[in-house]
Amino acid sequence: MSNVRSLIQKIYIHPLLWIVILFAVATAHFMELCLLLLIIFVHEMGHVVAASFFSWRIKKISFLPFGGVAEIDEHGNRPLREEAIVTLAGPLQHIWLIGVGFLLAELDIISLDLFELFFQYNLMVFIFNLLPIWPLDGGKIVFLMFSLRDSFPNAFRQTLLVSIGSLIVFTVAVLTISPFNLNVWIVITFIIISLYTEWKQQPYVFMRFLLERYYGKKETFHTLKSIEVDEDEFILDVLGEFHRGKKHLIVIHNNGKETGTLDENELLHAYFAEKQVNAKISDLLFLY
Repeated sequence: MSNVRSLIQKIYIHPLLWIVILFAVATAHFMELCLLLLIIFVHEMGHVVAASFFSWRIKKISFLPFGGVAEIDEHGNRPLREEAIVTLAGPLQHIWLIGVGFLLAELDIISLDLFELFFQYNLMVFIFNLLPIWPLDGGKIVFLMFSLRDSFPNAFRQTLLVSIGSLIVFTVAVLTISPFNLNVWIVITFIIISLYTEWKQQPYVFMRFLLERYYGKKETFHTLKSIEVDEDEFILDVLGEFHRGKKHLIVIHNNGKETGTLDENELLHAYFAEKQVNAKISDLLFLY
């Protein structure tokens, strides 16, 4: 019960949403808006319940005039399996929602017209959220896929590039199909701002990933990945090769010969605790 109360306290309704609700009432579209808000609420709660199950830190559940956002205070160091489950938990809610709607229509509890509208809204939210655009669910899935084979900063940068390309295609499609849909343009504007912000904050996002890895909850990584480096490489450059969901062993070479190894925690400790932000790998060999 306390968990439910805690989640309810984290729900935030944007002031503009109340204006949208009043406008819907004035224009006799309150029922349609209620259906859409119900679908968005269940979608976001799917993410939240899955995140709570894995004891993730949930900052806020925001309901905006054009959708919802579950803000999670995690920075890329949770197991990829957990992240996949939390990400897919939102879109999967639409399957049972449609099933319940169909059952209610079959039992004549709701009209067929209402079910068709309910189905269309579910399909719309489902498809839109799976677009490969950050920070939509589809963009997060793209990030997870890139993370399977590339380092955190490279995977994130590639995700943003894919997102920008996908957004351009989506925008062209909107211009062709529905150029005067104000709601869609509001959403596109929100995504453009989000992508621009994330692109500018890539170093900050990467640093949060490293800080969480060093100071945060220690996860048990089942995969060991060796990183081959030269003695003259800077610590920060080596940290830039860290992968999500993997433990790293730093294998050091000089003139083609192995001269030693370091654990990833030794690099993180040197960078954050000892403030050796401009040090090279060779500087650590004599310390450890």
